[in-house]
Amino acid sequence: MKVPVGILISGRGSNMLSLIEAAKAPDYPAEIVLVLSNRETAPGLHLAAQHGIPTIAVASKAFGADREAHERAVQGELVRAGVQVVCLAGYMRLLTPYFVGQWAGRMLNIHPSLLPKYPGLETHQRVLEAGDKIHGCTVHVVTDGMDEGPIVGQAEVAVLPGDTEESLAKRVLAAEHLLFPRALKDFLKRDKNTT
Repeated sequence: MKVPVGILISGRGSNMLSLIEAAKAPDYPAEIVLVLSNRETAPGLHLAAQHGIPTIAVASKAFGADREAHERAVQGELVRAGVQVVCLAGYMRLLTPYFVGQWAGRMLNIHPSLLPKYPGLETHQRVLEAGDKIHGCTVHVVTDGMDEGPIVGQAEVAVLPGDTEESLAKRVLAAEHLLFPRALKDFLKRDKNTT
């Protein structure tokens, strides 16, 4: 029995696509039942629809500054779709305690650094400025603290001489596309074994 997963996106959905592709395998433990975006124009919505995945936009701008009201609308759509686990794949919204609480222990995020190093934004720039030789990405369980939840999986990427933010970001993104499906699979199998 596959676990129904909802993916939240804000943009092009490249990590979303890696999850959709992985879920096509008969032995993959997740089924992608909904892709939801806070932006009506997110290219990832069209991409998901091309793969036969139900999509919906719950535009955050329609709710003004009331983030929790927006999240309640998002929550309603996730519940209607029967979602049991949420994956944040380039969802560019800070989540309120209300929403995090609704999905406690059942929401994963992918972050472009080897957490706990470099939480937040501009990770590639910060890695280059620090002179680090290793960078990477992390899938973690979402908690109230930004990028602080338990780590599910990580992938390392070498920082090469002459790297720019763009060249490093491109390689980290390629690693994310491999890591997220593997981490979701591991998370669901672990979760199944503990219940």
